[in-house]
Amino acid sequence: MRRQALIVLVAVLLAGATSPALAQGGLPTPASPKSPTVSKFLQPGELDPALVLPPPPKDDAPAAVEGRAELHRLAAARSSDRLEQAKRDDELEDVRAIAAAIGPALDFSRLPATAALFRDLRTEDSVAAKHAKAFFKRERPFRFDKDLDVCDDGHDVRNSYPSGHATMGYSAAAVLANLMPGNAQVILARASDYAESRLYCGVHYRSDLEAGQVLGNVLVQKLMTKPAFQAELEAARAELTALHIAP
Repeated sequence: MRRQALIVLVAVLLAGATSPALAQGGLPTPASPKSPTVSKFLQPGELDPALVLPPPPKDDAPAAVEGRAELHRLAAARSSDRLEQAKRDDELEDVRAIAAAIGPALDFSRLPATAALFRDLRTEDSVAAKHAKAFFKRERPFRFDKDLDVCDDGHDVRNSYPSGHATMGYSAAAVLANLMPGNAQVILARASDYAESRLYCGVHYRSDLEAGQVLGNVLVQKLMTKPAFQAELEAARAELTALHIAP
């Protein structure tokens, strides 16, 4: 049922509408604080994690035990290149990680309206993920399995469900695909691969990624109903169209 709902959400968002190297040009420094706590577009309680996501499996539940076993299998099978990619994805948590799928044409340094849109979206996905994590309080898998080979064990131990990287990646992908429908498949594939990096890093369960996918898409669905967000989206669309980057 959850997967079917997600498919419907993605279809709505996109209506009308192997990991490459990062696109050249950087996303301008966000104007928002590093740890934003307030949404620009949504009212408090409008995105209630208890209504959007099911609770994660308990730490000793069979699903959680299998989730940690999956991380061991992936660590044993991963190539050095896939591990390095996972480490790069761990460090880059903004739209550039997803826009890499499109190539150097999407240079945010010369796209001020598009950069502004994704700066604000980054604030929104960060607020949504932090709120959900604080609500569910799920600990990281390596807290229960010291033998896991992780990219970075300095993460907040109560910071696992949903994955913030996955929430960011899928929300950014939904908006990018709306702006550039001709690239939708490669954009969404990159979002999925980006999320998978969290497993190769050993810092999330697969259910964390699935929850991030749902939360990211529900977030964008709600933002699409807000006139202020729609105005930013259309300004970015006009900018991309004027530069012949998008139709």
